[in-house]
Amino acid sequence: MNLQGLKAIYFHEMDRMRRTLFQSLVSPFISTSLYFVVFGSAIGSRITEIEGISYGSFIVPGMIMLTILTQSISNASFGIFFPKFTNTVYEILAAPLSSFEIILGFVGAAATKSLIIGTVIICTAGLFVDLHIEHPFIMMFFLILTSVTFALFGFIIGMWADNFEKLQLIPILIITPLVFLGGSFYSINMLPEFWQKVSLLNPVLYLVSGFRWSFYEIADVSIYTSLITMLFFLFTCVIIISYTFAKGYKIKN
Repeated sequence: MNLQGLKAIYFHEMDRMRRTLFQSLVSPFISTSLYFVVFGSAIGSRITEIEGISYGSFIVPGMIMLTILTQSISNASFGIFFPKFTNTVYEILAAPLSSFEIILGFVGAAATKSLIIGTVIICTAGLFVDLHIEHPFIMMFFLILTSVTFALFGFIIGMWADNFEKLQLIPILIITPLVFLGGSFYSINMLPEFWQKVSLLNPVLYLVSGFRWSFYEIADVSIYTSLITMLFFLFTCVIIISYTFAKGYKIKN
């Protein structure tokens, strides 16, 4: 493995976060605070508890997943799209790097940025509510798994997109609605029976549910179902990227 080349891609991507460090860290802090003001105060005054957990504490895992998903996709998709846009991707392809090493560099950097932002959100949430993580190792596993999986998904979007409009199309029209309808700020048990069944078709539900279980041991679906669903999505993204990148889909041609 060409560790030198891998490190060059990784640190080059991480350097973009360093140059905008203030925005990268302050933005999630402000966003989290606003979520607590809007959802925690306004709605929390009407919904005091969900399954024995205060509403402010209940929405923390959902807020974290919302940010992790969007940041992982955004960082990874822009990371590979920008070299395509500026035609500098050919320099990367000409380097003595395998497809795996190139993907690992971009995806690893995007996942690392998401983990840093996720940590900021957890620390910020601790200022507003009393957080208690029942299973910290499972929580970290879900955090890493989510960051890597959706960074891979973002990489796919970045390869597919050939303009900035397409780059934002899937995150805005598909991912964001799925996150908000995936039980991020409520339990699906609060929905009518028909909409509970419809919600089970939303893959984000399994992610949020499993992550919330690591905090409070409450979940809308089984923790094992959540893990299997996420691992299936991860391997699907790996297969798609491996095939399309090896074929040079919208990159080599």
